[in-house]
Amino acid sequence: MSGVERTQISLTDEQARRLRSLAKRRRTSMAALIREAVDSVYPPPGGTDDRWAAALAAIGGFSSGSSDTSSEHDRVLGEVLGE
Repeated sequence: MSGVERTQISLTDEQARRLRSLAKRRRTSMAALIREAVDSVYPPPGGTDDRWAAALAAIGGFSSGSSDTSSEHDRVLGEVLGE
């Protein structure tokens, strides 16, 4: 890992407990979890935000051929999956 800057943050007791527990389960460090969370919530330019924007722009751009798909999505999905 390159370009790592050390910093100090303050967490509540509960936040620290949850982070320690998750870090142990994932066999990683609390710092790695915090970096992952920062990247997820505050993505770099040209990252996740652009992909989400492209995905959201595609919404409504396709036709299922059925006018009731939004209200009958469970039934339609069941038909598609053969259930």
